[in-house]
Amino acid sequence: MSGPLYVPVLPTRPHAAGACRRLWPDVRAAIRPLWNLPPLPGAVTETLAKLVGKYVDPVSVVSRHGGWIDAPFGEDAQTADLAEALSVYCELGRLRPVTGPERTETQQAAAVETARRCARGLGVRVRVAKEWDDSLGEHVRSLLSRTGPEVPVDLLLDMGAVLDDRPDAGKEALRDLDALMPLAVWRNAALLGGGFPRVTADMLEEGSYDGARAEWRMWHEMRATGSAYAPLLGYGDYGVQPPSALAQVPAPGRKGGPSWGVLRYTTDSSYLLFKTLARGPDRIAVNRSAARRIVELPEFRGAGAGQGEEWLSDCADGPLSTGEGVGGPTEWLRAGNLQHMTYVVRSLPGG
Repeated sequence: MSGPLYVPVLPTRPHAAGACRRLWPDVRAAIRPLWNLPPLPGAVTETLAKLVGKYVDPVSVVSRHGGWIDAPFGEDAQTADLAEALSVYCELGRLRPVTGPERTETQQAAAVETARRCARGLGVRVRVAKEWDDSLGEHVRSLLSRTGPEVPVDLLLDMGAVLDDRPDAGKEALRDLDALMPLAVWRNAALLGGGFPRVTADMLEEGSYDGARAEWRMWHEMRATGSAYAPLLGYGDYGVQPPSALAQVPAPGRKGGPSWGVLRYTTDSSYLLFKTLARGPDRIAVNRSAARRIVELPEFRGAGAGQGEEWLSDCADGPLSTGEGVGGPTEWLRAGNLQHMTYVVRSLPGG
């Protein structure tokens, strides 16, 4: 098993692909994204391959150092078509297929077959959003027995949302890993958790919000356990969105949406959020002020720290006479992920 490595759990959306594309080369080389195809309800054979191409082509291009591609919301009737469409990115690209113990046997078999054919390995995504269930370990054991020792396997232990309402997340993860690690000679193992909260208007009534990095604390607790696998355990998170964002159904051409948004910044212990406006006469002033509040933080790492900090600095210093550079939802997410992923890589051992 090699590691530690950084596994950002990202949607196959333009803002996430754009963030990875703009990362400095050394940062991009240190990450292995777990890309997630969005739900495609009702899509049939005639349109599914085209939709997969639309979402996966851009993320495959920015994943030259490897990663995984998952379709966690695929419908049973779409299994064969999704497997065929995604296999192209495993055979010709650098992505690896993903399955898990809760998936159907048909999906598991398709992912294993793709892994065998592509010879890149298989991601085993084990979701434990609540307490460990011993039957889950048996399902993983059964999946691995059908996979065979000739296929390299990567353990992706996905704890889902890890916020302050899960104070025992570190202990939960230890129990999970103690049960899972002996089941295989894992090529990689990473502990994943979503730490950014779901942002609501109420949270930003005062203009800002400070949330704890509970999933970062969970990973450090695991690293301090003294377990033989702890020094090699990779870290993963959901970037600057909550896990529930992955399940959003695409709505091309959708207009409207909330009149407000948020700029995000990551520090060693906190996620800081500052309210922005998507429209209205005060949009320019409010958005530049939000960026200025970030760059004036004692924890701000400077415009030279990465592409995210550079964008925030440019936004903060821009004139009130023009809205150029104040961004919108896509730019805010992209800048947030840029600063966040760069900081995480720099914070990991050897980063």
